[in-house]
Amino acid sequence: MTVEIRSLWLMPCPEDEAFVASLIGELATRFGTPNFTPHLTLRGDTNATFEHLHDDARAAAAASQPFAEPIAGIETTQAFFRAFYLRFAVSAQLLGLKQRLDAQETERFMPHVSLLYGNLPEMVKAPVSVEFVQRLAGRTITFDRICIVRSGQDIPIADWTIQTSVPLGR
Repeated sequence: MTVEIRSLWLMPCPEDEAFVASLIGELATRFGTPNFTPHLTLRGDTNATFEHLHDDARAAAAASQPFAEPIAGIETTQAFFRAFYLRFAVSAQLLGLKQRLDAQETERFMPHVSLLYGNLPEMVKAPVSVEFVQRLAGRTITFDRICIVRSGQDIPIADWTIQTSVPLGR
């Protein structure tokens, strides 16, 4: 039997999802990197069953309403999946969702929405980071649902698939 690896993603509302997806697409075109769905990972790479994750997502979503978070910064790292990203503060709403869905990782929680995956040199990313700081100054992102996604570090990015979506506040 094959074990399914899944993640729980907090998703931007459709308008913000389209906006962030356009940024991801712009960077993917500019640097030849993968395109992917914008998301904030609440729990990654788990082999928990779909049913268990769905129950957890419904309970967490019922305890939270859609909410907006200001972008706290644009950051880069050498980590493939965090090469270039939007950073968010650990707000009460984000922390509450993380505690409900992945309590054992709460202390390491660094809420972010990646804009670029890849192994690019810092000298290539730095000027783009400055550009995006200016472009995104004062912007907030509204989150409105939790998705269960077939995704993981060992699954090709092109094969990541949203299996279901649970609206916040329901």
